[in-house]
Amino acid sequence: MNKKTNSGLKIICLNRKASFNYFFQELYEAGIVLKGSEIKSVRAGKINIADSYAIDKEGEIFLVNSHIPLYKEASYSNHNPLDERKLLLNKKEINKLIGKVQREGLTLIPTKMYFKKGKAKIEIAVAKGKKQYDKRQSIKKRDWNRDRARYFRKSS
Repeated sequence: MNKKTNSGLKIICLNRKASFNYFFQELYEAGIVLKGSEIKSVRAGKINIADSYAIDKEGEIFLVNSHIPLYKEASYSNHNPLDERKLLLNKKEINKLIGKVQREGLTLIPTKMYFKKGKAKIEIAVAKGKKQYDKRQSIKKRDWNRDRARYFRKSS
């Protein structure tokens, strides 16, 4: 899934499930603290953020439940694949995010991970969970757009 875009970003992984399960209110870019063997696995493109989320611990934001597999060549100094990873944000942004999370129904969800100028970055969304009827509406809209595109392709 390594794509290069015009802005110099090399996307490592996307969380496509997040846009189906949540409404995004705001997006934030954060750095992520990684160990040597973790960054080697990330550069190899082996990371999963589909079930992960971010939490507040003692005034800092941590990414929980992200899976970075073991780096085979790291030998004894390897990392724990399901470790919590600290996110690097300004103090003002952290306070803003903590305030929004404490409101009912909002959570912090990673949407994509990418390299920007050689540094690993993660995009965090302040999100509200969708209800079942919202998800059905999304499916109907997606199916309708697909059928409409198919119809226009046949007619022209």
